Amino acid sequence: MVDAEQFIEDAVEELREEIGDANAVIALSGGVDSSVAAALAYEAIGDQLIPVYVDTGLMRKGETDQIRETFAYMESLRIVEAQDRFLDALSGVTDPEEKRHAIGEQFIREFEREARESDADYLVQGTIYPDRIESEGNIKSHHNVGGLPERVDFEGIVEPVRDLYKDEVRDVARTLGLEAIVAERMPFPGPGLAVRIVGEITSEKLTVAREATAVVEDELESYEPWQAFAAVLGKATGVKGDNRVHGYVVAVRSVESRDGMTARAQELDWETLQRIQSRITGTLPNVSRVLYDVTHKPPATIEYE
Repeated sequence: MVDAEQFIEDAVEELREEIGDANAVIALSGGVDSSVAAALAYEAIGDQLIPVYVDTGLMRKGETDQIRETFAYMESLRIVEAQDRFLDALSGVTDPEEKRHAIGEQFIREFEREARESDADYLVQGTIYPDRIESEGNIKSHHNVGGLPERVDFEGIVEPVRDLYKDEVRDVARTLGLEAIVAERMPFPGPGLAVRIVGEITSEKLTVAREATAVVEDELESYEPWQAFAAVLGKATGVKGDNRVHGYVVAVRSVESRDGMTARAQELDWETLQRIQSRITGTLPNVSRVLYDVTHKPPATIEYE
Protein backbone atom coordinates (compact mmCIF):
# COMPACT_ATOMS: atom_id res chain seq x y z
CA MET A 1 0.00 0.00 0.00
CA VAL A 2 1.28 3.44 -0.91
CA ASP A 3 2.35 5.90 1.80
CA ALA A 4 -0.27 8.54 0.96
CA GLU A 5 1.44 11.50 2.61
CA GLN A 6 4.78 10.77 0.95
CA PHE A 7 3.05 10.15 -2.36
CA ILE A 8 1.31 13.54 -2.22
CA GLU A 9 4.58 15.32 -1.46
CA ASP A 10 6.40 13.56 -4.31
CA ALA A 11 3.53 13.99 -6.80
CA VAL A 12 3.20 17.73 -6.15
CA GLU A 13 6.93 18.21 -6.62
CA GLU A 14 6.91 16.14 -9.83
CA LEU A 15 3.99 18.17 -11.21
CA ARG A 16 5.81 21.45 -10.49
CA GLU A 17 8.95 20.21 -12.22
CA GLU A 18 7.15 18.80 -15.25
CA ILE A 19 4.75 21.70 -15.90
CA GLY A 20 6.94 24.55 -14.67
CA ASP A 21 5.53 27.98 -15.49
CA ALA A 22 3.20 26.71 -18.20
CA ASN A 23 -0.58 26.40 -18.03
CA ALA A 24 -2.31 23.02 -17.93
CA VAL A 25 -5.85 21.81 -18.46
CA ILE A 26 -7.12 18.87 -16.46
CA ALA A 27 -9.70 16.40 -17.65
CA LEU A 28 -12.13 16.47 -14.75
CA SER A 29 -14.86 13.82 -14.64
CA GLY A 30 -16.03 13.89 -11.02
CA GLY A 31 -14.64 10.44 -10.23
CA VAL A 32 -12.02 9.86 -7.56
CA ASP A 33 -9.12 9.43 -10.02
CA SER A 34 -9.50 12.74 -11.83
CA SER A 35 -10.47 14.50 -8.59
CA VAL A 36 -7.24 13.40 -6.90
CA ALA A 37 -5.25 14.39 -9.99
CA ALA A 38 -6.97 17.79 -9.93
CA ALA A 39 -6.29 18.34 -6.21
CA LEU A 40 -2.61 17.42 -6.66
CA ALA A 41 -2.22 19.65 -9.72
CA TYR A 42 -4.03 22.55 -8.02
CA GLU A 43 -1.68 22.23 -5.04
CA ALA A 44 1.30 22.18 -7.39
CA ILE A 45 0.54 24.97 -9.87
CA GLY A 46 -2.52 26.82 -8.53
CA ASP A 47 -4.05 29.24 -11.03
CA GLN A 48 -2.00 27.78 -13.88
CA LEU A 49 -4.46 24.87 -13.79
CA ILE A 50 -7.66 25.09 -15.84
CA PRO A 51 -10.10 22.33 -14.78
CA VAL A 52 -12.35 21.27 -17.66
CA TYR A 53 -15.39 19.05 -17.35
CA VAL A 54 -16.75 17.85 -20.67
CA ASP A 55 -20.42 16.92 -20.58
CA THR A 56 -20.37 14.20 -23.21
CA GLY A 57 -24.01 13.22 -22.81
CA LEU A 58 -22.66 9.85 -21.65
CA MET A 59 -22.55 10.75 -17.95
CA ARG A 60 -24.49 9.59 -14.89
CA LYS A 61 -27.71 11.26 -13.81
CA GLY A 62 -27.00 14.60 -12.13
CA GLU A 63 -23.26 14.43 -12.87
CA THR A 64 -22.88 17.96 -14.20
CA ASP A 65 -24.64 19.55 -11.21
CA GLN A 66 -22.48 17.45 -8.87
CA ILE A 67 -19.33 18.72 -10.61
CA ARG A 68 -20.42 22.34 -10.24
CA GLU A 69 -21.02 21.86 -6.51
CA THR A 70 -17.94 19.78 -5.69
CA PHE A 71 -15.42 21.91 -7.56
CA ALA A 72 -16.92 25.34 -6.96
CA TYR A 73 -13.72 26.30 -5.12
CA MET A 74 -11.85 26.19 -8.44
CA GLU A 75 -12.92 29.51 -9.93
CA SER A 76 -11.48 28.65 -13.34
CA LEU A 77 -13.70 25.54 -13.73
CA ARG A 78 -15.09 25.24 -17.24
CA ILE A 79 -18.07 23.09 -18.20
CA VAL A 80 -18.18 22.20 -21.88
CA GLU A 81 -21.50 21.14 -23.41
CA ALA A 82 -20.42 18.58 -26.02
CA GLN A 83 -23.30 16.08 -26.10
CA ASP A 84 -24.11 16.56 -29.79
CA ARG A 85 -20.49 16.26 -30.89
CA PHE A 86 -20.01 12.96 -29.03
CA LEU A 87 -23.25 11.49 -30.35
CA ASP A 88 -22.24 12.47 -33.88
CA ALA A 89 -18.84 10.82 -33.40
CA LEU A 90 -20.56 7.62 -32.21
CA SER A 91 -23.25 7.54 -34.88
CA GLY A 92 -23.34 4.14 -36.57
CA VAL A 93 -20.48 2.75 -34.44
CA THR A 94 -21.21 -0.68 -32.95
CA ASP A 95 -17.79 -2.26 -32.31
CA PRO A 96 -16.66 -1.78 -28.65
CA GLU A 97 -13.06 -0.85 -29.52
CA GLU A 98 -14.20 1.56 -32.22
CA LYS A 99 -16.49 3.20 -29.67
CA ARG A 100 -13.62 3.68 -27.24
CA HIS A 101 -11.37 5.13 -29.92
CA ALA A 102 -14.10 7.47 -31.18
CA ILE A 103 -14.68 8.72 -27.64
CA GLY A 104 -10.93 9.03 -26.97
CA GLU A 105 -10.39 11.11 -30.09
CA GLN A 106 -13.37 13.38 -29.38
CA PHE A 107 -12.18 13.86 -25.79
CA ILE A 108 -8.72 14.96 -26.82
CA ARG A 109 -10.08 17.35 -29.44
CA GLU A 110 -12.32 18.98 -26.82
CA PHE A 111 -9.35 19.50 -24.49
CA GLU A 112 -7.14 20.75 -27.30
CA ARG A 113 -9.79 23.39 -28.07
CA GLU A 114 -9.91 24.46 -24.42
CA ALA A 115 -6.12 24.46 -24.21
CA ARG A 116 -5.79 26.79 -27.19
CA GLU A 117 -8.18 29.25 -25.55
CA SER A 118 -6.18 29.10 -22.30
CA ASP A 119 -2.71 29.02 -23.85
CA ALA A 120 -2.11 25.69 -22.07
CA ASP A 121 0.70 23.33 -23.07
CA TYR A 122 -0.11 20.35 -20.85
CA LEU A 123 -3.01 17.98 -20.25
CA VAL A 124 -3.37 16.41 -16.79
CA GLN A 125 -5.30 13.11 -16.59
CA GLY A 126 -6.45 10.78 -13.82
CA THR A 127 -5.14 7.63 -15.52
CA ILE A 128 -4.46 4.86 -12.97
CA TYR A 129 -2.41 1.65 -13.17
CA PRO A 130 -5.24 -0.77 -14.12
CA ASP A 131 -6.15 1.54 -17.06
CA ARG A 132 -2.62 1.12 -18.39
CA ILE A 133 -2.51 -2.64 -17.81
CA GLU A 134 -5.79 -3.29 -19.62
CA SER A 135 -4.94 -1.00 -22.53
CA GLU A 136 -1.38 -2.30 -22.97
CA GLY A 137 -2.51 -5.90 -22.45
CA ASN A 138 -5.07 -5.65 -25.29
CA ILE A 139 -8.02 -6.32 -22.96
CA LYS A 140 -9.74 -3.07 -23.81
CA SER A 141 -8.62 0.43 -24.78
CA HIS A 142 -9.27 3.04 -22.11
CA HIS A 143 -10.31 6.29 -23.74
CA ASN A 144 -7.45 8.15 -22.01
CA VAL A 145 -4.76 5.54 -22.80
CA GLY A 146 -5.13 3.17 -25.76
CA GLY A 147 -8.10 5.14 -27.07
CA LEU A 148 -6.10 8.32 -27.66
CA PRO A 149 -5.41 9.32 -31.27
CA GLU A 150 -1.85 9.21 -32.62
CA ARG A 151 -1.71 12.99 -33.02
CA VAL A 152 -2.12 14.90 -29.78
CA ASP A 153 -1.55 18.66 -29.74
CA PHE A 154 0.00 18.96 -26.28
CA GLU A 155 3.60 19.41 -25.21
CA GLY A 156 2.99 16.70 -22.63
CA ILE A 157 0.33 14.57 -20.93
CA VAL A 158 0.82 14.40 -17.16
CA GLU A 159 -0.62 11.50 -15.14
CA PRO A 160 0.15 11.95 -11.42
CA VAL A 161 -1.72 8.80 -10.24
CA ARG A 162 -0.60 6.55 -13.12
CA ASP A 163 1.09 4.00 -10.81
CA LEU A 164 -1.73 3.66 -8.27
CA TYR A 165 -4.53 1.14 -7.92
CA LYS A 166 -8.05 2.36 -7.13
CA ASP A 167 -7.85 1.59 -3.40
CA GLU A 168 -4.58 3.54 -3.21
CA VAL A 169 -6.15 6.50 -5.03
CA ARG A 170 -8.96 6.48 -2.45
CA ASP A 171 -6.39 6.52 0.37
CA VAL A 172 -4.69 9.53 -1.20
CA ALA A 173 -8.11 11.22 -1.61
CA ARG A 174 -8.84 10.77 2.11
CA THR A 175 -5.41 12.12 3.02
CA LEU A 176 -6.00 15.14 0.80
CA GLY A 177 -9.24 15.75 2.71
CA LEU A 178 -11.55 15.31 -0.29
CA GLU A 179 -15.22 14.89 0.58
CA ALA A 180 -16.51 11.33 1.03
CA ILE A 181 -18.85 11.82 -1.94
CA VAL A 182 -15.68 11.97 -4.06
CA ALA A 183 -13.24 9.76 -2.12
CA GLU A 184 -15.66 6.86 -1.75
CA ARG A 185 -17.55 7.30 -5.00
CA MET A 186 -18.30 4.23 -7.07
CA PRO A 187 -16.06 3.90 -10.17
CA PHE A 188 -17.50 5.13 -13.43
CA PRO A 189 -15.91 4.29 -16.81
CA GLY A 190 -14.19 7.07 -18.72
CA PRO A 191 -16.24 6.39 -21.88
CA GLY A 192 -19.32 6.68 -19.64
CA LEU A 193 -22.61 5.04 -20.48
CA ALA A 194 -21.33 4.20 -23.97
CA VAL A 195 -19.74 1.01 -22.60
CA ARG A 196 -23.03 0.07 -20.91
CA ILE A 197 -24.91 -0.03 -24.21
CA VAL A 198 -24.37 -3.01 -26.49
CA GLY A 199 -24.48 -1.87 -30.11
CA GLU A 200 -25.07 1.62 -31.47
CA ILE A 201 -25.44 4.54 -29.07
CA THR A 202 -28.68 6.53 -29.30
CA SER A 203 -30.26 9.21 -27.12
CA GLU A 204 -33.06 6.80 -26.20
CA LYS A 205 -30.67 4.06 -25.06
CA LEU A 206 -28.64 6.59 -23.08
CA THR A 207 -31.76 7.69 -21.22
CA VAL A 208 -32.56 4.06 -20.34
CA ALA A 209 -28.99 3.35 -19.17
CA ARG A 210 -28.83 6.59 -17.15
CA GLU A 211 -32.18 6.22 -15.39
CA ALA A 212 -31.78 2.48 -14.76
CA THR A 213 -28.27 2.97 -13.36
CA ALA A 214 -29.61 5.62 -10.95
CA VAL A 215 -32.15 3.06 -9.67
CA VAL A 216 -29.48 0.38 -9.24
CA GLU A 217 -27.08 2.69 -7.40
CA ASP A 218 -29.87 3.80 -5.07
CA GLU A 219 -31.17 0.30 -4.30
CA LEU A 220 -27.74 -1.26 -3.78
CA GLU A 221 -26.10 1.46 -1.69
CA SER A 222 -26.43 -0.64 1.49
CA TYR A 223 -24.58 -3.56 -0.18
CA GLU A 224 -21.52 -1.32 -0.63
CA PRO A 225 -20.56 -2.75 -4.04
CA TRP A 226 -17.31 -1.94 -5.79
CA GLN A 227 -19.44 -1.09 -8.80
CA ALA A 228 -23.16 -1.40 -9.56
CA PHE A 229 -25.00 -0.27 -12.66
CA ALA A 230 -27.44 -1.15 -15.43
CA ALA A 231 -26.59 -1.94 -19.04
CA VAL A 232 -28.78 -1.95 -22.16
CA LEU A 233 -28.37 -5.21 -24.10
CA GLY A 234 -30.96 -5.16 -26.89
CA LYS A 235 -34.71 -5.63 -27.22
CA ALA A 236 -37.20 -8.37 -26.35
CA THR A 237 -40.96 -8.82 -26.30
CA GLY A 238 -42.91 -7.99 -23.16
CA VAL A 239 -46.41 -7.07 -22.00
CA LYS A 240 -47.47 -3.85 -20.29
CA GLY A 241 -51.14 -3.52 -19.49
CA ASP A 242 -52.93 -5.23 -22.37
CA ASN A 243 -50.32 -4.24 -24.92
CA ARG A 244 -47.37 -6.03 -26.46
CA VAL A 245 -44.13 -4.12 -25.94
CA HIS A 246 -40.91 -4.69 -27.85
CA GLY A 247 -38.78 -3.04 -25.21
CA TYR A 248 -35.19 -2.87 -24.05
CA VAL A 249 -33.51 -5.63 -22.06
CA VAL A 250 -31.62 -4.18 -19.10
CA ALA A 251 -28.92 -6.13 -17.27
CA VAL A 252 -28.13 -5.27 -13.66
CA ARG A 253 -24.50 -5.75 -12.59
CA SER A 254 -23.10 -5.50 -9.06
CA VAL A 255 -19.59 -6.65 -8.18
CA GLU A 256 -17.12 -6.79 -5.31
CA SER A 257 -13.45 -6.06 -5.99
CA ARG A 258 -10.29 -4.63 -4.47
CA ASP A 259 -8.64 -3.07 -7.47
CA GLY A 260 -10.89 -3.79 -10.46
CA MET A 261 -8.46 -6.28 -11.97
CA THR A 262 -10.66 -9.17 -10.81
CA ALA A 263 -14.22 -9.04 -9.46
CA ARG A 264 -16.95 -11.27 -8.06
CA ALA A 265 -20.63 -10.84 -8.79
CA GLN A 266 -22.48 -9.96 -5.57
CA GLU A 267 -25.15 -12.19 -4.10
CA LEU A 268 -28.29 -10.07 -3.87
CA ASP A 269 -31.48 -11.14 -2.10
CA TRP A 270 -34.59 -11.85 -4.18
CA GLU A 271 -36.61 -8.99 -2.69
CA THR A 272 -33.92 -6.49 -3.70
CA LEU A 273 -33.77 -7.83 -7.26
CA GLN A 274 -37.56 -7.69 -7.56
CA ARG A 275 -37.63 -4.12 -6.25
CA ILE A 276 -35.00 -3.11 -8.82
CA GLN A 277 -36.85 -4.68 -11.73
CA SER A 278 -40.15 -3.19 -10.59
CA ARG A 279 -38.72 0.33 -10.39
CA ILE A 280 -36.93 0.08 -13.73
CA THR A 281 -39.84 -1.40 -15.70
CA GLY A 282 -42.31 0.84 -13.87
CA THR A 283 -40.52 4.12 -14.60
CA LEU A 284 -39.17 3.29 -18.06
CA PRO A 285 -42.05 2.34 -20.39
CA ASN A 286 -39.63 1.20 -23.12
CA VAL A 287 -38.00 -1.49 -20.92
CA SER A 288 -39.58 -4.94 -21.18
CA ARG A 289 -37.36 -7.03 -18.91
CA VAL A 290 -34.53 -6.89 -16.37
CA LEU A 291 -31.78 -9.49 -15.90
CA TYR A 292 -29.12 -9.98 -13.21
CA ASP A 293 -25.55 -10.71 -14.32
CA VAL A 294 -23.90 -13.39 -12.13
CA THR A 295 -20.60 -13.59 -14.07
CA HIS A 296 -17.30 -12.95 -12.30
CA LYS A 297 -14.24 -11.20 -13.77
CA PRO A 298 -12.73 -13.23 -15.38
CA PRO A 299 -14.23 -14.51 -17.63
CA ALA A 300 -16.28 -11.31 -18.02
CA THR A 301 -15.07 -7.74 -17.69
CA ILE A 302 -16.92 -5.51 -15.24
CA GLU A 303 -18.35 -3.28 -17.98
CA TYR A 304 -20.05 -4.60 -21.12
CA GLU A 305 -18.21 -2.96 -24.01
